[in-house]
Amino acid sequence: MNRQAQAVIMLLFGGAILRAGLGDLYLRYVKEGLRPFLLGAGFLLVVAAVMTLWYELRPRPAATAPEPDGHGHEHHHEPRIGWLLILPVLGLLLVAPPALGSYAAGQAGSVLTAQNSASDYPPLPAGDPVDVDLLDYASRAVFDKGRSLTGRTLRLTGFVTPGPDGEPMLARMVLSCCAADGRPIKVGLAGEGPAGVAPDTWVQVVGMYADRVGKDPVNDADVPYLQVKSWQEVAAPKQPYE
Repeated sequence: MNRQAQAVIMLLFGGAILRAGLGDLYLRYVKEGLRPFLLGAGFLLVVAAVMTLWYELRPRPAATAPEPDGHGHEHHHEPRIGWLLILPVLGLLLVAPPALGSYAAGQAGSVLTAQNSASDYPPLPAGDPVDVDLLDYASRAVFDKGRSLTGRTLRLTGFVTPGPDGEPMLARMVLSCCAADGRPIKVGLAGEGPAGVAPDTWVQVVGMYADRVGKDPVNDADVPYLQVKSWQEVAAPKQPYE
């Protein structure tokens, strides 16, 4: 791999990052707040690639041109393993892997942890049904004993994932930084839930707080339940993670 090939791959890599960052594709891999850093990194890669190509292709006086080897080639070659850098480029440009879904949720334990005391949960906004994030619902249901949820009609959105008993659960992945550290938050569905719906299908569920709590078989974390009143399939949101 010579420097010109390195520059071309770097140019493609930077262009792929810019393509992901300028659209919504980057939201499958990192949190929304990291977009400026992605765009900055992509821009720097493109600039570095262009400068490298300019340096390698510019006309040079004969006295300063690098001496060729015995085969007439310049000594600017790097190990062939450098070609592997083209794999993530092809992944971003051609494959575009989907956001983490039911498979990842089934392999990792629920992220539910006690972040607030029982008195730290403010009342939900007025108006029913009220939209509630899965992590917020699970935290209120387990650590606040459902006090701020009781009597309210709630609307939760997530993807379907199989539960330990084969019944569907509602899940969403929670990111600290990027998809590599994503862990699921899971909510069980009591009543007439989306039975028979394929995993990874996004649904919107309307229901009420249920005092039933199960266990995540992966890490034995508490899994609260929602008493389902109705549900419908919806398109995957632009921001799939919490």
